[in-house]
Amino acid sequence: MSHEHAHTHDHDHGHSHGSGGPAKDEALLRYMLEHNRSHARELRETGQRLEHAGAVEAAALVYDAASHLDSGNAHLADALEIIGRNGGEGGRQ
Repeated sequence: MSHEHAHTHDHDHGHSHGSGGPAKDEALLRYMLEHNRSHARELRETGQRLEHAGAVEAAALVYDAASHLDSGNAHLADALEIIGRNGGEGGRQ
């Protein structure tokens, strides 16, 4: 079974995940949101290939995984919206 992957992926994003203030947190969230959206698209494409190959049960699980990514992405998008409304303060009082 061969496997092709659309992009290289080593999780070396050129940044640390330590504290860096609201601007750095916002940038990380924006990056992660787009990164996760890309993976959700890849999962859906994989699900389609599995479905066409007759692996319907596996395809359903892959589609479900993509749906969970979408749910997490919605939370990230909501967090970014709150950060934007509060000038990068993330809702702090």
